[in-house]
Amino acid sequence: MPDGHPFARLLNYASVYKRRVALASLYSVLGKVFDIMPPVLIGMAVDIVVEQQNSLLGRMGVTDLTHQLLILGALTLLIWILESLFEYIQRVYWRNLAQSMQHDLRVEAYDHVQHLELAYFEDQSTGGLMAVLNDDINQLERFLDIGASDIIQILTTVVVIGGIFVFIAPSVAWLAVLPMPLILWGSLKFQRLLAPLYTAVREQVSAINHQLSNTLSGIATIKSFTAEDFEADRLRRESNEYLERNRRAIRYSSAFTPLIRMAIVTGFVAITVAGGQLVFEGQLEIGAYSVLIFMTQRLLWPLTKLGETFDQYQRAMASTVRILDLLNIGSTILDGPSALPRETVKGHMWLDTVDFAYSDGRAVIRQLSLDVPAGDTVAIVGATGAGKSTIVKLLLRYYDVTGGRVLLDGFDLRELKQKDIRNAIGLVSQDVFLFHGSVRENIAYGLTQVPERAIVAAAKIAEAHAFISELPDGYDTIVGERGQKLSGGQRQRISIARAVLKDPPILILDEATSSVDNETEAAIQRSLERIVVGRTTIMIAHRLSTVRNADMIFVLQNGALLESGAHDALLQQNGLYAALWRVQTGERRLAAAAAV
Repeated sequence: MPDGHPFARLLNYASVYKRRVALASLYSVLGKVFDIMPPVLIGMAVDIVVEQQNSLLGRMGVTDLTHQLLILGALTLLIWILESLFEYIQRVYWRNLAQSMQHDLRVEAYDHVQHLELAYFEDQSTGGLMAVLNDDINQLERFLDIGASDIIQILTTVVVIGGIFVFIAPSVAWLAVLPMPLILWGSLKFQRLLAPLYTAVREQVSAINHQLSNTLSGIATIKSFTAEDFEADRLRRESNEYLERNRRAIRYSSAFTPLIRMAIVTGFVAITVAGGQLVFEGQLEIGAYSVLIFMTQRLLWPLTKLGETFDQYQRAMASTVRILDLLNIGSTILDGPSALPRETVKGHMWLDTVDFAYSDGRAVIRQLSLDVPAGDTVAIVGATGAGKSTIVKLLLRYYDVTGGRVLLDGFDLRELKQKDIRNAIGLVSQDVFLFHGSVRENIAYGLTQVPERAIVAAAKIAEAHAFISELPDGYDTIVGERGQKLSGGQRQRISIARAVLKDPPILILDEATSSVDNETEAAIQRSLERIVVGRTTIMIAHRLSTVRNADMIFVLQNGALLESGAHDALLQQNGLYAALWRVQTGERRLAAAAAV
């Protein structure tokens, strides 16, 4: 992870917004400058009433008191209009900037996350990622919306009022800034104290999101085990931890403002006493003294907001670290230089002495060579843990091999763009994922402007049209999150329709019928027989009855090729495949006898 202060990293990221930041900052400065002016106007009013013709305006040539008051009234009106105008403009600019940065950051972070390799997601919790992409980005937006402008206006107040003090009464100006070192020291001290506290708060937000994501995804399991109270207790413990971490941060952040006020009062008392003494001695005009009194309050009182501002700042910086750390995670699966348009793909795939081990060192594939000619249907079978599903991940380049090569039409997958590889392959998985939306949207997922007739035709090929027509709203029926309103067989057939509509030159069927009943399996088999025609098909199967007609069957054991050949030839070899076949067909005869 990159080093550096979170604010410096944020400024570096926000460099593309520098013109908008500069304009928003300028409007904040101008708004504060005009906001500071009323005490000057009060001093001028006191000057006119007390000094009359010897007032500042009188010395400038305006001797008529009525005219002096009219000028003062006009100045007051102008300053209030300008202050209100710039206050409005700076709020609009900062809020629009905050919204734009929030939008761009969320879209960029989400796009970046989507392009990370699959291994990253297998090591992360969905709730933790959601906390960064949503909560942390919203936290940063809240700071940019209010806190950034507050900091600029506090700095403007110090600079402008300090300049006025030096101009009016240089001999006592230093008294007004007497508490400044203490305030700055206290601010930095609190900043260092609060930083780890708010980092802990943000981490606990991730833990809560992770807990919520897990429980909501597994609500059916929770209900089946009557574990509602158990899960409620788990969430209560996580939420209590969040509460305690926030309380620790709140205790320290809340102490900031009272301590700052005690420092402020020293400056206020000092300027009141010392300035009044100068008036008694005739060294300071009463109008100027009025300005000093009011300006001291304007100078020091906004510093009480530093506690709230630093609170927002520390929360935002804790979120900034998590957001930018996410953006700085690099993918190890990088695009190759070569393009392979789908219309040019023939579909010849070849695993050439492939080795693969996961990051924990666990070897899964060992010296595996498989040749899948273009247009052929091949099957990969084996016991659980043989490496079948890992081969699917290698073919789609979710992972890179640790030895050997995976080739597509003679190209090493590492030489090709990932988008081209996956555009050429259609995957029908055992674990079908349907998005919350209509049946139509799920069949046409990833495609735009698909004609209705094409969607219906794909559904008919997948033998899904009949049951879709019987749904309450037909193709407009909402399937629910992960397709929970549909049966497993219905979800599987929609997944097949999705693959049919994509019309890829290569089709991978990963245990496509393993979790459905015999009738549904027969329907899916009929549809598969139609869609494999004219394309390379790789079938990953546990049920051997689904692959008996394949041109070639590869039998894996412990990630290595044990046997290969057509169905009948493998039975004659009387090896592992024949043993698996006897077990499965024997189980079916026993089940049939039991049913009788």
